[in-house]
Amino acid sequence: MHLSDTHQQIRDMAREFAGEVVRPVAAELDRQSRFPHEIYREMGKLGLFGITVPEEHGGPGFDALAYALVMEELSRGYASVADQCGLVELIATLLVRHGTAEQRHRLLGPALSAEILVSYCLTEPGAGTDLAGIRTTARRSRGGWSLDGSKIWIHNAPVADFGFVLARTDPDAGHRGMSVFAVDLNQDGVERGPAEKKMGQCASQVGALSFTDVKLGPEALIGEEGRGFHMVMSVLDKGRVGIAALAVGIAQAGLEAAVEYARERRQFGKAIADFQGIQWKLADMAKDIAAARLLVHDAADRLDRGQRAVMACSMAKCFAGDVAVARTSDAVQIFGGSGYIRGFEVERLYRDARITQIYEGTNEIQRTIIARELMSQTV
Repeated sequence: MHLSDTHQQIRDMAREFAGEVVRPVAAELDRQSRFPHEIYREMGKLGLFGITVPEEHGGPGFDALAYALVMEELSRGYASVADQCGLVELIATLLVRHGTAEQRHRLLGPALSAEILVSYCLTEPGAGTDLAGIRTTARRSRGGWSLDGSKIWIHNAPVADFGFVLARTDPDAGHRGMSVFAVDLNQDGVERGPAEKKMGQCASQVGALSFTDVKLGPEALIGEEGRGFHMVMSVLDKGRVGIAALAVGIAQAGLEAAVEYARERRQFGKAIADFQGIQWKLADMAKDIAAARLLVHDAADRLDRGQRAVMACSMAKCFAGDVAVARTSDAVQIFGGSGYIRGFEVERLYRDARITQIYEGTNEIQRTIIARELMSQTV
């Protein structure tokens, strides 16, 4: 897909930031599982959060393709940093589409500038892919709501200031009985679990949250009562494009590292890049990454055109996640024993890639969605 001058400028700006600021510290951040506040503040200044937020709401006003380009380039530096960009994008989209002017003033601007940290609180012990299984409840109380329940594996839970929590407001209304609340995570009744020790993307902190009779005012409700499930589902397509682009960035970083190593590593008197077995492996990496990128750009373009993009987004996310895992595995193989050692970039990339087949809807559920969309089409 041909990129406009604007899209090329956005891509180049994100690439430069990732190369100069993010990648040099990626190994340290991974080793220490350190949350990089300083990087996010710089991203806020550059306008890398909330890429699609309209200018009238304080964002840069770009499109979904620009968002995908930024996610890929940041991920080439370090996927944990791209993850934060994706998280803010989803929260910002919710606030732009469904928030009040007061909520946008109080939450959106500070989130885009990284003055506050946000989290998207959906998953529970008994509800992951199946959000209909959530048990967290928000009951009407004097002057507002009372929130009770628990969430697990929540991105930013150990550090976030506000959580956007999906809860049941009508236990008998099924999907129509859920609502979204912006919850101050520093208030009474909120408890945070420790940061989980993850396989990859270690600087992107994940943990549990529990809510015990947390008092919420009426201003905490985002959008209409009972529309929470539909609001959450409405941003999933963009979320899947973001994760697909992130996966492409991981795979691209793996390819670049493998090509460089293959040129330098010598065996039997010549560079291993001269061996056909290595050449074919690199060729397969390159063609699959190019295909994944095209699927991502196509899905983003459909979103920008206002077209139905459910299948395109699921195809992009599923394929790109599978490519990221398979092709970073190839990069490890090309590095040989070195690729299995902590401290080598490809070892981290392989670990970082694995979650792309799981979060934002597992690749199994993406295949189910694709098949459902196919069956619903008329011949």
